[in-house]
Amino acid sequence: MTNAPRQPSRCRTGLWACIASFVAGCTSAPPKQPTEPVSARPVQVQPTPAPPVATAPVPKISNARTPRDYRHDAASHLYAHNSSRIFSGKLPPQLYAIGVLQVDINAHGAVTALRWMRAPSHAPEVVSEIERTVKQAAPYPAPAKLNRVTYTDTWLWDRSGRFQLDTLTEGQL
Repeated sequence: MTNAPRQPSRCRTGLWACIASFVAGCTSAPPKQPTEPVSARPVQVQPTPAPPVATAPVPKISNARTPRDYRHDAASHLYAHNSSRIFSGKLPPQLYAIGVLQVDINAHGAVTALRWMRAPSHAPEVVSEIERTVKQAAPYPAPAKLNRVTYTDTWLWDRSGRFQLDTLTEGQL
């Protein structure tokens, strides 16, 4: 057997050609030189957008001195969080459900307890929806002068699923 010099295989030659073309494609062209002096060109400053700042909502404070006064602050708070669900105008003579609910609020505005004084037992879906609505609206205005508060409000529920609170009701036809 004679040791003849080996010819590079086509595969190896093709591989080196691919690598060479890849490397050649990675180089960048030299930057163009400006045709006019730098000082003659107008300076264009692009405003950089300010990064979004995550700000925590400022907790509201209630200066109510009695639970009855706090009830108005809580009702306004619930209306603000459920504006699309508030029945506008006078309620119809026949309501779907009426419920009386006591809500305990701690010094930070968190709901600590719910107690039904009069639950609409014929409409359990309304009971659960009212409880969910009250909890989702937390935190409530912090009762600064009361430290914690238990307030009571009456929920007036229409068949449409919209409601009014007795504290802010527009009346009934």
